Amino acid sequence: MKLNKVVFPVAGLGSRFFPATKATPKEMLPIVDKPLIQYAVEEALDAGFTELIFVTAKSKTSIRDHFESKLNTELSNLTKEKKELLSKMNEIIPNGVVCKYIFQEEPLGLGHAILQAKQLINDEPFAVILADDLIDSKTGVLKQMVDLYNDTNSAIISVQKVDKASSIQYGMVSIDEDSKNMMKLTDIIEKPLPENAPSDLGVVGRYIFCNEILKFLENISPGTGNEIQLTDGIKSMLIAHPVYAYEFEGTRYDCGDKLGFIKANIEYALKNKIFGDDLESYLKERLKI
Repeated sequence: MKLNKVVFPVAGLGSRFFPATKATPKEMLPIVDKPLIQYAVEEALDAGFTELIFVTAKSKTSIRDHFESKLNTELSNLTKEKKELLSKMNEIIPNGVVCKYIFQEEPLGLGHAILQAKQLINDEPFAVILADDLIDSKTGVLKQMVDLYNDTNSAIISVQKVDKASSIQYGMVSIDEDSKNMMKLTDIIEKPLPENAPSDLGVVGRYIFCNEILKFLENISPGTGNEIQLTDGIKSMLIAHPVYAYEFEGTRYDCGDKLGFIKANIEYALKNKIFGDDLESYLKERLKI
């Protein structure tokens, strides 16, 4: 069954960025000149997904506005360049791609957020992208995973090597079989203490699931933080379905963290063709390099 549907859980409060996110969704914060959520959507489009499901909060109207509203290109005072820019902004979502929105009344965990999309996912396999995890890569991570996904009875989760001292920030995995970057998962633990981490591989926000994950999420109890944890659903699914950990190619920036967000802005700005060189010169002067 072809992968068509991708879920974006974007209902969180973004409290780590208060007061900036009191009225502005965290996912709408810009990396240079593009909001985080647009990077995530473009990654999904590049991987061939045609149905984008946003699990959001009623207060986060700007996410829908960003993708759905149309700018008026017929204003009399627009230059040719401005008209071209506005037209480009109106084509963020290409023809043939559908955006759907469903509300999560309370942020009760990532697993709970995914369950809200059940009626839209139906009986199909699907992907999940966490916009907080911005990954700079030649080939989008989700496309890397789609190219490897050939068994709709299984699941793939993206992982990277992390410092074990940071394990309390990740779902940490243990593996059995190792075939290049695809590894058979044997266990997964949500935010363990460093001494309890089963390896140095931490989960990053890209997933492809068989539909069965929804049944497991429906039957687990609240876990860490008294939330329905996706990690616990994956752990339960391991009993009946193969799950693979994929060590992706690319550089990940944790944009749910202030320092990670700043690093991403600097790195993406340095690559900017218009002002990247000027920024590099400024930074060298500022840091006396």
